[in-house]
Amino acid sequence: MNERKPKRADARRNEKTLLDAAAAVFVASGVDAPVRDIAAKAGVGVGTIYRHFPTRADLIIAVFRHQVEACAEAGPALLASNESPFAALEQWVDRYVDFMVTKHGLAGVLQSDNAGAHALHAYFVDRLVPACAALLDAAAAAGEIRAEVRPLELMRGIGNLCVGADSDPQYDARRMVRLLVSGLKCETMGE
Repeated sequence: MNERKPKRADARRNEKTLLDAAAAVFVASGVDAPVRDIAAKAGVGVGTIYRHFPTRADLIIAVFRHQVEACAEAGPALLASNESPFAALEQWVDRYVDFMVTKHGLAGVLQSDNAGAHALHAYFVDRLVPACAALLDAAAAAGEIRAEVRPLELMRGIGNLCVGADSDPQYDARRMVRLLVSGLKCETMGE
């Protein structure tokens, strides 16, 4: 019997805390940020991180999956908690931008594992395109944005605007993405 026991609730919380801290550090400093920075942000020792994630690649992939899930789960929650579907879309896009900044560092980590990169990309598309589609559909149904916006196109556009953040500290990806998203709005009469 080699069945894996499900993780205890406290172990799941600890892992979530580590992944949240790593994601925040990766967004601020890139995926090459020192593990000690992640440990400090999480309030744990470096050894704790290595017990959960033996290699940097393990940590980066776990952060990638964690952020995909957080973005996917945020869509319905944001729609439920906002009066405007467009406001929910804007908030979701902010989360997606943070994810995209982290994702760019993933490419270098997975260069030697093409099958792993394809599997993660498929996971990304399967989880996030429907979340984005639901937000776009709600905003279009409310008459807030043009109906012809396709989720994968918007996500690719956002991703392309995030690329410059890696190499130019003067480049403000979030500002550029805000301009893109504001361009989705329907024109109203009298403007």
